Amino acid sequence: MLTDTAARTAELERRMRPVPRPGAHRVVVLALDGVYPFELGIPHRVLGSAEGRYEVRSASVDGRPVRTDSDLTVTPGHGPEVLAEADTVVIPPYAVTAASADPRALAALARVRPGTRLVSICTGAFLLAAAGLLDGRRATTHWALADHFRELFPQVELDAGVLFVDHGDVLTSAGAASGVDVCLHLVREDHGSEVANQVARCCVVPPYRDGGQAQYIEQPLPPASTTGTGPTRDWALGRLGQPLSLDEMAAHAAMSTRTFARRFREETGLSPGRWLTRQRLRRAQHLLESSDLPVERVAHEVGFATATSLRRHLAAQAGVAPSAYRRTFRASV
Repeated sequence: MLTDTAARTAELERRMRPVPRPGAHRVVVLALDGVYPFELGIPHRVLGSAEGRYEVRSASVDGRPVRTDSDLTVTPGHGPEVLAEADTVVIPPYAVTAASADPRALAALARVRPGTRLVSICTGAFLLAAAGLLDGRRATTHWALADHFRELFPQVELDAGVLFVDHGDVLTSAGAASGVDVCLHLVREDHGSEVANQVARCCVVPPYRDGGQAQYIEQPLPPASTTGTGPTRDWALGRLGQPLSLDEMAAHAAMSTRTFARRFREETGLSPGRWLTRQRLRRAQHLLESSDLPVERVAHEVGFATATSLRRHLAAQAGVAPSAYRRTFRASV
């Protein structure tokens, strides 16, 4: 019995860590100081599960151990010289603590041969941008760092609302799980959906999330004040299920419609109509996560005229339908 169990375990480990095939696609993962351990392992875990089609190696900028963003230190198996042999180079995220990139990291990246495919996960895009490799291109990174990225690299067309962007020779992805998405995308592009699905099953992850799907971005509600339009915002939040016109909101605030709209935008950065839509969507997302209410009832509860209207607005914001959002975020019971 134990022998059978050991044999099954050995077979599973062999499938999860296959020996690279002759001529396997060479992938080098460049670990920078402050690297995030989880994302550092994604290329090895995902690409390394493709039945030996990829040879995945890790490297540091100087061949020495690398400090992570946690209490770990990792020792990549190689120095920067292996970058010159790579077919694909992956830059996992690292703690961005300075306005300029580490010169050693830029020097290491300069070793990459022309035509090598470059992939970044989360803040890895900062290194690609610092090297000028994203100039004039659309790219993405974690939404929480979007403003900082735009300040540093105004020449890059940043789209912080998607999971990944594929230019063929350069791919950028958002945070954490989108690293899995972009690596599965590489497998799908290189070897087809069947192989990518096998890898996804092995890694126990969804086989496909479209790169254009929105990042789930936290957008906190600005704190309501006791002056200006703050009391009216509180009043409106208690009546989201009812039709609310601009005139009604202005009357509650004891302002003219024009003055109210101007003050509202000054205080929230949004028009009253867009603000209401955002709050209704936030309430709808909460109900989708926490209740079994049908989509039609959710739409009614938060003030959308129809379920179609809710679907349209949620698709515009999050890139998914209400049913897909519920499957993603609904806690198991």
